[in-house]
Amino acid sequence: NDIRWLGFDWQERLFFASDYFEKLYQFAITLIRKGKAYVCDLNADEIRAYRGTLTEPGKNSPYRDRSVEENIDLFARMRAGEFEDGTHVLRAKIDMASPNITMRDPVVYRIKRSGHYRIGDGWVIYPMYDFAHCLSDSIEKITHSICTLEFENNRPLYDWFVNELIEGPKPQQIEFARLNLSYTMLSKRRLIELVEGHLVGGWDDPRMPTVAGMRRRGYTPEAIREFCARIGVAKNDNLVDIALLEHCVRDDLNERAPRAMAVLRPLKVIIDNYPEGQVEEIDCPIHPQKPEMGTRKVPFSRVIYIENDDFMENPPKKYKRLGPGREVRLRNSYVIKLVSTKKNESTGEVLELHCTYDPDTRNA
Repeated sequence: NDIRWLGFDWQERLFFASDYFEKLYQFAITLIRKGKAYVCDLNADEIRAYRGTLTEPGKNSPYRDRSVEENIDLFARMRAGEFEDGTHVLRAKIDMASPNITMRDPVVYRIKRSGHYRIGDGWVIYPMYDFAHCLSDSIEKITHSICTLEFENNRPLYDWFVNELIEGPKPQQIEFARLNLSYTMLSKRRLIELVEGHLVGGWDDPRMPTVAGMRRRGYTPEAIREFCARIGVAKNDNLVDIALLEHCVRDDLNERAPRAMAVLRPLKVIIDNYPEGQVEEIDCPIHPQKPEMGTRKVPFSRVIYIENDDFMENPPKKYKRLGPGREVRLRNSYVIKLVSTKKNESTGEVLELHCTYDPDTRNA
């Protein structure tokens, strides 16, 4: 919904990796037949210990040299549900001494008895992200897979799977720096804490830096697209000033937003020389720079209300609003002049203003 609101439509091209589970399983069988994958009985802690560190190479699993036939049999039994969760995994056979830890025989499939939200309990083994990602891209005929910089170390593995299993055109992974916005928390982990802790009303809370939150805050899709176009795509992390986003929003709203007026702290004004009982309608432009947007009707009568802050009893010299003996033009209507004030006798608060108007100044 957020993507569509931003102005993009994938039409009928909404895909799910779960639709390819059988194809992905067959890809894994191909890896086994090529001698590039094996079933490993090490548990998660042992796999982690065998993997080594950034400064020390890993050690081969004792199950790394199983025969193709044994691996195919074990993998089929994994699929059939013969083994408990965590007892067996399928691993790619790459290089346990690789300087890139991601390439040290990564897990390709694991056993997980957890019903899938789309396909139910049909599978008890699930492909890992790095395996499903690149092959799904190929199945969907993706040419360039765009992701953030934290996946840069995963690109060699992406390419390894593609080169081992895909003939013909191959998808390419390209990384870019994630957006960092000043004074804004964009970490999904932190935002989840806000939602689950009920500190906000949900993902679409106007305070949230999500597309849904921005929509409820009044941001337009055009403003967000313009912001993205201005900041571009970078390979290096940088901090973008939120003022740029706000500037794009203001510019866009200035072009499209209809104008309206409101008096938040009303002060009563009586125009003494205006006929009692008479009301005339003033045509006010909906947008001062866009006459094609039309006008709206605003009633004008003997009693009107202005904003309290637009009056000062003892104004300084450069004060441009209403004061004793001063004239001001009411927006889209007449020039009025302050004649007197009426105050609360006990507090001295100004309760109403008495003015006169010049009938020849409308639209002048």
